[in-house]
Amino acid sequence: MNNTNPFKNLRADIPSSVVVFFVALPLCLGIALASGAPLFSGLIAGIVGGVVVGALSGSSLGVSGPAAGLAAIVLIAIGDLGGFENFLLAVVLGGAIQILFGLLQMGIIAYYFPSSVIKGMLTGIGIIIILKQIPHFFGYDTDPGGDFAFFQENGENTFSEITNAVSFINPGATAIGMIGLFILILWGNVLSKKGKIFQIIQGPLVAVVVGIIYFLITSGNDFWRISSNHLVSVPVPENASSFLSQFSFPNFKAITNPQVWITAFTIALVASLETLLCVEATDKLDPTRRVTPTNRELLAQGSGNIISGLIGGLPITQVIVRSSANIQSGGKTKMASILHGFLLLISVVLIPTFLNKIPLSVLAAILFIVGYKLAKPSLFKVMFEKGWKQFVPFIVTIVGIVFTNLLLGIMFGLAVSALIVIVKSFQNSHFLHLEDKSNGTHIIKMTLAEEVTFFNKGAILKELDNLPNNTFLELDVRNTIYIDDDIVEILEDFLEKSKDREINIQVNSSKGINDNPESFYQFFQTIK
Repeated sequence: MNNTNPFKNLRADIPSSVVVFFVALPLCLGIALASGAPLFSGLIAGIVGGVVVGALSGSSLGVSGPAAGLAAIVLIAIGDLGGFENFLLAVVLGGAIQILFGLLQMGIIAYYFPSSVIKGMLTGIGIIIILKQIPHFFGYDTDPGGDFAFFQENGENTFSEITNAVSFINPGATAIGMIGLFILILWGNVLSKKGKIFQIIQGPLVAVVVGIIYFLITSGNDFWRISSNHLVSVPVPENASSFLSQFSFPNFKAITNPQVWITAFTIALVASLETLLCVEATDKLDPTRRVTPTNRELLAQGSGNIISGLIGGLPITQVIVRSSANIQSGGKTKMASILHGFLLLISVVLIPTFLNKIPLSVLAAILFIVGYKLAKPSLFKVMFEKGWKQFVPFIVTIVGIVFTNLLLGIMFGLAVSALIVIVKSFQNSHFLHLEDKSNGTHIIKMTLAEEVTFFNKGAILKELDNLPNNTFLELDVRNTIYIDDDIVEILEDFLEKSKDREINIQVNSSKGINDNPESFYQFFQTIK
């Protein structure tokens, strides 16, 4: 099967685009609400992210749109810059900066994220999706659907919101949520294996249709009905003129405002980092293991942000929630992302009233499945079996994401990974073993690693100080290509001490030290 031609896999991409559409719709609206921006701006970003970025991107499965990680930045920036139009200018400029990043080949940053942190990111996002959708599943919808931070704008946090939801369960929303979840599990585990019709018609579409029917049937029942605040809320224009009035345009007069440029650079930096992280994670989830050209992705994201800002949309990044939904639904090419963008466009233009009959609890059920597939319990066992060097950064990343936000959680995981590298470098700077023991003289060989830096000072100094008196030390540096001056100083100091301790030193250096010949040569001559 051809997995790259966007027109050769429409049988898989069309159903997948429908699932991504249902996942993206509430997130576009929720992120706009959490950002303090017009709801329509979230939809614009979703449409541009699907159609424009999807077409320009080299990612086969990545899906772009407004990002929860930027919500706090957007909320603060709109107030600080004196209005939404000034903020839109920052979005446009941020897109231009992203294009510059791409031209400067800065996409290579993506290849330096440890796999343990990437897997922790995916698992953490899966857990967050489940936790954040619990209130919506039970019909307690005070928090925007796109707010993924631990501390929420309404003063609650992830767990207090769940506690409140359990105390205020809405019977109608919970009932159709459970029905929707049952349909999704039945469809995915049983019916999809029974015939092609169940593969073409996706479970999420059936669940949404059943949810709309339920809403219409129970609208007259005070106990089982679903109130409007538990439904999707897409802006409904009265006519073509009012629809066009929802678009906003940047205020280019604010281009001399330094704060606008600071915000633009912040958007470009954070959006690029989120995108590169998502690209790395999406490539790992891709069953065919295709590799996304990261510099091209920055160019595509920058172009998308310029267009989104010009017509009143929020900043765009590649988003792992939508991308993973695309992969899990069987998407094969970028056409799934492009089609989901067109579905958003068509729906908000032609059927906004129809969309506003979809219960949020049904969409929460769809996201439960997405979250579970990202955070399967079996992955914890796999990571644990790989050892503590993989497991610790994995767990730290998850905990950081759940209890802070996406970017901070990833930074915590990276910091722990870097610390582990430093510790292992400290431990692996040398090898010390006893080769022989005769007439009371210890013959000991110390082999230095290829690169020995100041990080290794403590370990080497400790081993040298612990050598017993009356020892013959063979220092093997034949494979060492770099040695810090700090290490040479330690060796020189030890040479002075060795005379009093009756320690004889022999250096094997047939290969020499390429990067630091002078200082090592002086030390070698002293030993000679």
